[in-house]
Amino acid sequence: MIETRKTAGELSHKVSNDTTKYDAIEVGHAMADDIASQVRKAVENHVNMIDEPEFCVVMLIAEDPLIKNLKRRKFYCWPYLPSPRPNQAVWIYRKRNDSINRLWVLPSAMVMSELTSLAIVHKKYQTMQAWSLAFYQGTFWEYIRYEHGIDMLSEQEYISENRDKLLKAGCKEPDASFSDPFDFSKISVKKVVDSQTVL
Repeated sequence: MIETRKTAGELSHKVSNDTTKYDAIEVGHAMADDIASQVRKAVENHVNMIDEPEFCVVMLIAEDPLIKNLKRRKFYCWPYLPSPRPNQAVWIYRKRNDSINRLWVLPSAMVMSELTSLAIVHKKYQTMQAWSLAFYQGTFWEYIRYEHGIDMLSEQEYISENRDKLLKAGCKEPDASFSDPFDFSKISVKKVVDSQTVL
């Protein structure tokens, strides 16, 4: 028997009509618990694939372009420090002691910009303000390495240092002289009447 689940649109419509008052602290704890389990799941999926003693677990938050109140979280792992960007959280996983530690959490671009413009912020936002300042000043890697006492390479540094190993493993060097133009004939548009209406 096939189990029928509600679509994201149906759930979004239900949430937009919900008038219940929720405790923000309870919601925050529930979200944090869910994030911790997803980080652990990402580690379990990548621990045997990444041949490094430590690697990064990344979480990106993205808004859905059609459903107004829907946010998606994507988890993945890299053997290097990922490029910092808004709505991103990064943890470092160490194989030797099976530990996961937070490296940074960057809020939305608007919040990052606001944090960097303020002279004084509440104590709980000071670390996020420092990360945001380092992001805009172009000193992010230096700051993160100093803050956590690590020497992990960034993506560009990792690829440069391991170029020969990556080429032997089958990675291809990109050819900058050749570009593949986008084929606009492949785009088709479906009419969206109301993104909040459940079909």
